[in-house]
Amino acid sequence: MNKVLLAGIIIIVSLMLNACTSDETSVVYDNTPYSIEYKGLPTPDLPPDNELTIEAVKLGRMLFYEKMLSKNSIQSCATCHVQKDGFSDKNQFSEGVEKKLGGRQAMAVFNMAWHQNGFFWDGRAASLREQSLKPIQDPLEMNETLSNMIAKLQASNKYKDQFARAFSNGQINETNVSLALEQFMFAIVSNNSKYDRVQEGKEQFTASETRGKNLFFTEFDPSGKVKGAECFHCHSGPNFTNDDFFNNGLDSDIDMKDDGRLKVTKNNSDKAKFLVPSLRNIEFTAPYMHDGRFKTIEEVINHYNINVKNSSTIDILMQYNLQPGGLGLNSDDVADLKAFLLTLSDDTLIKNSSFSDPN
Repeated sequence: MNKVLLAGIIIIVSLMLNACTSDETSVVYDNTPYSIEYKGLPTPDLPPDNELTIEAVKLGRMLFYEKMLSKNSIQSCATCHVQKDGFSDKNQFSEGVEKKLGGRQAMAVFNMAWHQNGFFWDGRAASLREQSLKPIQDPLEMNETLSNMIAKLQASNKYKDQFARAFSNGQINETNVSLALEQFMFAIVSNNSKYDRVQEGKEQFTASETRGKNLFFTEFDPSGKVKGAECFHCHSGPNFTNDDFFNNGLDSDIDMKDDGRLKVTKNNSDKAKFLVPSLRNIEFTAPYMHDGRFKTIEEVINHYNINVKNSSTIDILMQYNLQPGGLGLNSDDVADLKAFLLTLSDDTLIKNSSFSDPN
């Protein structure tokens, strides 16, 4: 054989072997911590058995956008939780892989790290990892079996490598899928709205925003001397939710179509009670309420102002909303409240490339 040709073959084979060795040695477990900038939010009480790492959050992000998790590989979590819409769905009800509609509006996915009282509108999932697997199996949503999902992921070299980097056991199983998805959703943080910047002293509210803020955080005064919208009772704290379940007067007893929390607790006092959502990013997350019945922020405000319906399980906090004339807010009050609510919009959330499709 020609010596030059032989030398060339040896070099090529050597390079191929080195490349294989390099690939193999690069795929190792890496538990480098993932750092979240909490800025303005309290340190969350995260589960100690699933500490965030760079590689596991990366895997969770890959899975969040992975259509293989659904039947026929046509939908991902991100199909119904769209980043530009505050990780929510602009449709009143999301359409699943079988073209069937869900019965409730898709909840927004951000600041999950501060949510401690069950997930979904009725709180049926105790943890975010438990929640993450339910839409995959739901016939109205992704309609896939966990065994089929795992088989598809196991056939992918890309996922074999990433699971090895993300978990010490390197296994592609439903537990690790749920832990990775939990980590990515914990990492989706929204804390850079105008409201946050005002709190930091970097900006100031306009006169309208200030009036709206005062209405938001003021009790209703039955004497009429002071106007108050009482929003803060349910939408309190840095995440603008109390993480509790309430019947907020959407329907009378006879008109109720969804039992809400009752389906989980089997307690009649929980009928028509739903999880109070965060008001952060309300600008992006229309339509509103568990059934997406309201298309605009004005409709939401007007519901609480004059359209609350009485029922057997309505919360005591709605007592003034139910009185004749409701809260007595006029059109200027509604405009000012909306102006304040819009200061909760975080443009960085919907543009952050760390949360976008990695493919």
